[in-house]
Amino acid sequence: MKLVEPSLEHLPSYAAALATGWSPNNVTNVSAEQLVAVRRDPSGFIADLLRQGGTITLPDGTVAPKLPFIVRWMWDGDFCGSISLRWQTGTDALPPHVLGHIGYAVIPSKRGRGHASDALRQMLIEARSVGLGRLEITTDPGNFASQRIIERNGGTFVETFVNQRYGPAPHLRYIIDLTPAETRDQTA
Repeated sequence: MKLVEPSLEHLPSYAAALATGWSPNNVTNVSAEQLVAVRRDPSGFIADLLRQGGTITLPDGTVAPKLPFIVRWMWDGDFCGSISLRWQTGTDALPPHVLGHIGYAVIPSKRGRGHASDALRQMLIEARSVGLGRLEITTDPGNFASQRIIERNGGTFVETFVNQRYGPAPHLRYIIDLTPAETRDQTA
């Protein structure tokens, strides 16, 4: 499995996943909305997906500026899922409206094959390359597969929390330390 930048070449397989009702967004199902956009203007859809800047609308209706981000599609000869990294330049901190640095979603037919764990491992390299020393990743309390994926990639459970912008449901926060072990040992 490799990570690829979204492209017209891989778009038909992505659209097929959307057509099944799969959504790259774990908070809001955007499958129908994205499928309409893909069919209307495939090139424009890819450009919009990769465009930096602009705003996003949160589940509570709040509009917030988009953070810098990288989005990749998981590919094993066919579309498997998506993963994205978002950050604020010059800091590991996130604004209160962002649940975590990384979000990922695997299509149902490709789950249980290690794709999300491998994608997260690869995305940690990208996170280091943009200067992050520490990542926050969140998941739902009942998503045991995601919890194992995060833990396999060095995640340590920190807390259960509620972010009212996303409703009353609790989330689990994990931290992944990206600093090299020898650096951590020197500062301890």
